[in-house]
Amino acid sequence: MTAFDTHPMRPATIAEGVTEHAHPTDDAILLLIPADDVVAPEISIVIPALNEEAVIARFLEWCREGIEAAGVTAEILIIDSSEDRTPEIALAHGARVLRTPVRGLGQAYRDALPVIRGRYVIMGDADCTYDFREIAPFIEGFREGHEFVMGSRFAGTIEDGAMPPLHRYFGTPFTGLILNVIYGTHFTDIHCGMRGMTTDALKAMNLQSRSWEYASEIVVKSVRLGLKTAEVPVHFYKDRDGRVSHHKRLGWFSPWHAGWINLRAMLIHGADFFVIKPGVVLLVIGLLTTILLAGGPVTLGPVTLSLNSMMLGSTLTIVGMQSVFLGGMARTLYDPSGRSGERWRARFPYTRMMIVSGMLWLLGFGLAYTFLDAYISSGFTTTMDMRAVNHRAVAGLLAIVLGFQTFVSTLLLHAIVAYMPTGDSSR
Repeated sequence: MTAFDTHPMRPATIAEGVTEHAHPTDDAILLLIPADDVVAPEISIVIPALNEEAVIARFLEWCREGIEAAGVTAEILIIDSSEDRTPEIALAHGARVLRTPVRGLGQAYRDALPVIRGRYVIMGDADCTYDFREIAPFIEGFREGHEFVMGSRFAGTIEDGAMPPLHRYFGTPFTGLILNVIYGTHFTDIHCGMRGMTTDALKAMNLQSRSWEYASEIVVKSVRLGLKTAEVPVHFYKDRDGRVSHHKRLGWFSPWHAGWINLRAMLIHGADFFVIKPGVVLLVIGLLTTILLAGGPVTLGPVTLSLNSMMLGSTLTIVGMQSVFLGGMARTLYDPSGRSGERWRARFPYTRMMIVSGMLWLLGFGLAYTFLDAYISSGFTTTMDMRAVNHRAVAGLLAIVLGFQTFVSTLLLHAIVAYMPTGDSSR
């Protein structure tokens, strides 16, 4: 027996030619190898399965046809948590079977990563809804140098009854639109389960999802990693042989829950979208308003702008400044290559920003001092003659706050870059 390090789970134990029903105990995983195992595969077809004995044999036949048509050497790896005969059937049809506890689709791919042998991975479902007789377009995408090849049911075909109208015409297009807007992409079917990528890319993604949201996590991380991406049409069929989909097995709420957690994954990995550009807009508007009123009230036609408008401008400036810094930190965290962190550190170099911070503090204390001096001189009372001084005091307080924001945010930004794997804090 041989063990693979699959921390934090127990090691995967290899059992060659096992035909009896085998299931791991507790959180262990068990790798079952068929007698006619493939040697040195280029492609790994990696498929989670849960109680699919009705269709698994046909699915594996489709995979064999697709492998032969594409002219590649490929292994089929089934990540199985079934209570029926799915693993025995899969093993008998020449697939490797990784037996795991039931932990969700995303966790299944995480479990499989240590035992994937191919250079490229093609993912999908074991229910014959995706046509694995046609994997050639994915292989062609890999041959052309693409690192992520995404299937699209909308660019291909969808059999009548294969996708509920709510999913087809609302859920999938709507969530796809959200992702494309946030990440500036042009995917046509972000929830397509049939997709491929290099094994190195899958490892670099460091998947955290355990359930349905793995699909969105993979897509957004392909963008964050800057993977060379292609989209290919696929055929999508309705359930065969009386099979009932997992969503239907789990009840009416399951699709809504899957949609919600996929949306959550998109938003968590795209927080910078909501802060950087809006932050720049708020910062510019706030600064212009504050600077315009720093010398005193300004009359524009029938409207006189004074301290209230200035305080609003100061608030917008503070929120905008902090949003820009938070966006820079977020992008640095999202980019494992470290390139984004280097760009943001170059925009906010430590020495220069410390000087800017110090100058803002001095300016702020100076402007605030003029108010304090005038206030004391007037016998601790405010008069109409102090309006201009009041405005300068508000500008001074804003400068002090911006100086503090600049100081702390620069430290945090440089600390994040330093703690990233490729970080270098020497500058």
